[in-house]
Amino acid sequence: MQVLLLKEPRDGESGPDPYIKELASHGHKATLIPVLSFKFVSLNTLTDKIFQPEKHGGLIFTSPRAVEAVKMCIEERKEEWGSSVKDKWNTKSIYVVGKATAALVRGLGLNPVGEDTGTADVLSRVIIEREDTNIPPLFFPCGSIKREVLPTALRESGVPLETLTVYQTAEHPDLEKNLNNYFTEQGVPASIAFFSPSGVKFCLEVVRKLSRERLTQIKVCFPLSSYCVTGIRLSVSFAAIGPTTRDAMTAEGLCVSATAEKPTAEHLGAAIAKALQ
Repeated sequence: MQVLLLKEPRDGESGPDPYIKELASHGHKATLIPVLSFKFVSLNTLTDKIFQPEKHGGLIFTSPRAVEAVKMCIEERKEEWGSSVKDKWNTKSIYVVGKATAALVRGLGLNPVGEDTGTADVLSRVIIEREDTNIPPLFFPCGSIKREVLPTALRESGVPLETLTVYQTAEHPDLEKNLNNYFTEQGVPASIAFFSPSGVKFCLEVVRKLSRERLTQIKVCFPLSSYCVTGIRLSVSFAAIGPTTRDAMTAEGLCVSATAEKPTAEHLGAAIAKALQ
């Protein structure tokens, strides 16, 4: 069956996207359409902070894009980073959400903590358990539309935090054209998977417009367990990449029938395969 993945390609990996590969192993043909575009900002300020580890108690990364921003800053001062700065950061905690972000952080020579947490909500609890309130502020480079769950939780617990917006998120300039081409050439897919609240925000109205009266043929996927709310009922169950995305979809009146246990290609593939049986 046809599956539409509304997500960005995985950075730094050769071969097919792992989600496409995993769905193919279940006998489904997946197509990936990028949803978002990113613009890096405040890189001079970011460079200053990354090269002054003594002023912070640790680092927090909740997205691959934030790691990419740091990598851009390091490129300008590679020798200094490798000779001393990296090791100074490694005496502190480097917190991450997710395996993809953790892998990129390791690529910087840093040792991440928390890659199995899955969400910023869970990571915030890990940080609160591990950190004292008298440390220098943890440094959190983030995107322009980050959720406030982690900063709020840390501040309410007295864990000092400093944030810096290092990238801005916008709709991919070719999103509507690519979606229109897909629906024209392949019709309504058996399943549509959303991978972020931003993806829901930017895609849902376009998808509704293109599928219109056939919306009830579409299935909406989120990686977790079976889940459904009152709203627009989709005849094909789908999966979402996590509870935050699921909540964004249900807030739009969509009925989400399946969620992956963890936000990975394997768990999403299993959830979709089960829903399409």
